[in-house]
Amino acid sequence: MNYTLNQLRIFLKIVENKSITKASEELFLTQPAASIQLKKFQDQFSVPLTEVIGRQLHITNFGEEIAQVAERILAEVEAIQYKALAFEGKLAGKLTFSVVSTGKYVMPYFLSSFTKMHPNIDFSMDVTNKSKVVQSLEANEVDFALVSVIPEQLALNKVPLMENKLFLVGSSELEQERTVKVNEVLDKYPLLFREEGSATRMAMENFLAKKGIIVTKRLELTSNEALKQALIAGLGYSVMPLIGLKNELKNNDLKLLKMRGLPVKTTWNLVWLKSKKLSPVAEAYLNYIEAQKQEIIQKHFSWTAHL
Repeated sequence: MNYTLNQLRIFLKIVENKSITKASEELFLTQPAASIQLKKFQDQFSVPLTEVIGRQLHITNFGEEIAQVAERILAEVEAIQYKALAFEGKLAGKLTFSVVSTGKYVMPYFLSSFTKMHPNIDFSMDVTNKSKVVQSLEANEVDFALVSVIPEQLALNKVPLMENKLFLVGSSELEQERTVKVNEVLDKYPLLFREEGSATRMAMENFLAKKGIIVTKRLELTSNEALKQALIAGLGYSVMPLIGLKNELKNNDLKLLKMRGLPVKTTWNLVWLKSKKLSPVAEAYLNYIEAQKQEIIQKHFSWTAHL
């Protein structure tokens, strides 16, 4: 056999996406280029790796087994590269993160300077909802996770990063006073919720329950960005984390409304399994966070302290 590492990478990405087109986009290749490499890889086996049923690409059982081997090979090659750099005295390796969706407004700022200091470190960040973050932690698929609500079912270590404040938010186009009454809001407009499993939704529902509020009009959206656009369009109100609203507030697209019991305050926490053996790169990152987090907060998030 004479397959290349490039062919392994392309095949593995095709398996992950169940699509040559999507795989080629993620690898910044043309679709024909990815197809040619898949054919060259397939030509080395007498058993099919993939099959097309209708217009859908499927991975055969044999293909799934080859993908698992390919993943191990590529991981070993990556480890060799990192070890070579380590022998040169350079910090090298990979960090993996799972981040709740609103955390995308936070996590990059706690990574930027560290990656510039250590250019031989690679990182991947999966931005998803709270339920999937918990699954990633539980399966030991990531080094760290960023959450605002710590999952009690897991034994975790944590480093508190910064405060997370959630406000009642509405469009500047709606006729409204700075201070509103709950019943007036609910009578006129629906409340907008994130999907089940979202930490933002959980915080909002806990707030409503404590206030004894029964919501009769509601809309549900499955991403933070979709929720913001719905609010800007004047579809209703929602309780949202302040951290993701900087530009909308600056542009006067959205307004924060005062309501007794708000803002809800939680904490952004960097968490990892207590049973996890951290790599030298992960240990270095924790040391960096402990030393630099206050400076990062002051530089990038001081605007939140005044609201």
